Amino acid sequence: MATVTVTTDNFEQLVSDNDIVVLDFWASWCGPCKRFAPIFEAASNTHGDVVFGKVDTEDQRELAAAFGIQSIPTTVFYRGQVPIHMQPGLLPAEALEDLLGQVRALDMEAVKAEMDRRRADADAT
Repeated sequence: MATVTVTTDNFEQLVSDNDIVVLDFWASWCGPCKRFAPIFEAASNTHGDVVFGKVDTEDQRELAAAFGIQSIPTTVFYRGQVPIHMQPGLLPAEALEDLLGQVRALDMEAVKAEMDRRRADADAT
């Protein structure tokens, strides 16, 4: 599956319609982003059950700001509509594969239960 362009207009739908979403925040002038692009594209062709989205930080400043992007490339992993991990910097292919494996292996019921517990703790203070 090829990568998709992510914008403020399609972000919510993309995350809500897919179990695993991996986002690459990048810019055309960024050298490390250019080196990461083929790694990201290759992974998108290998993992047909995962949506790989590219967010151009120059064009989608509002979306980049919403994520607090301070360096690029930054890769963000979603599972079950939950942001699981944010990794700034160029990821080697092996690291990207490892992180995808970790995201797949998560017990999402346990993750959501922990999120609920933390919200309850925060509300109690």
